[in-house]
Amino acid sequence: MAIAVRKPAEIDKLRTASQAVAKTLNHLETLCRPGITLKEIDKEGEEYLKSLGARPSFKGLYGFPASVCTSVNEVIIHGIPTDYKLQEGDIVGLDLGSEIDGWYGDAAITIGVGEIAKKDEELISCAKDALYFAIDLIKPGLRFKELSFEIERFIKSRGFVPLHGFCGHGIGKRPHEEPEIPNYLEFGSPKSGPKIKEGMVFCLEPMICQKIGTPRILEDKWSVVSQDGLRGSHYEHTVAVVGKRAEILSKED
Repeated sequence: MAIAVRKPAEIDKLRTASQAVAKTLNHLETLCRPGITLKEIDKEGEEYLKSLGARPSFKGLYGFPASVCTSVNEVIIHGIPTDYKLQEGDIVGLDLGSEIDGWYGDAAITIGVGEIAKKDEELISCAKDALYFAIDLIKPGLRFKELSFEIERFIKSRGFVPLHGFCGHGIGKRPHEEPEIPNYLEFGSPKSGPKIKEGMVFCLEPMICQKIGTPRILEDKWSVVSQDGLRGSHYEHTVAVVGKRAEILSKED
């Protein structure tokens, strides 16, 4: 399937959906304090997103049972909200999708609960910094494989490794579209494969492990951890290639 090139009016629709995600994540970040349960975070996220005129697109997607992925400590992505209460020193990833008028938005953050360990600060910074590093690289003519290669190199330069088997993706009239964008060079040369073009819209989402990038899925069939059993982190933005650079759609005005 060809990678879609969006018209300005379509990018505006994607921006609207993505901004709803950004506003909701910013709201949820203020609530992530010791004592709140993951289910309470999910409920608040769903209600807040709906108040913005958006539908929480993750709920029911591929059978996912909630609106917000709440990934605590060793869970890197796709954590299901439970009655677990956040504790001082936890780190929690929040991943959220929206749909407005048939167009989708998607973003994620990882945050610390109260005072966290220095290693966890470094882990979170790696995911966030890798994301913005990649966004700054984007320009028409750059190959997606080059982008993946550079993300992997950045992550490893921080002493961490990317999670394998999961990736960034295109987004538009569906929550997941072409292309797949791994955070590592999966095969072939960085100078091979499709090039980024003006008008393309996609999600970048570095997922960081400490020692081993091989994933393991827990018994709930959703929560993804590393085989090293250590904590991970995750950051994501929806971006559009506009004016020969990447514009972040998933941020508040």
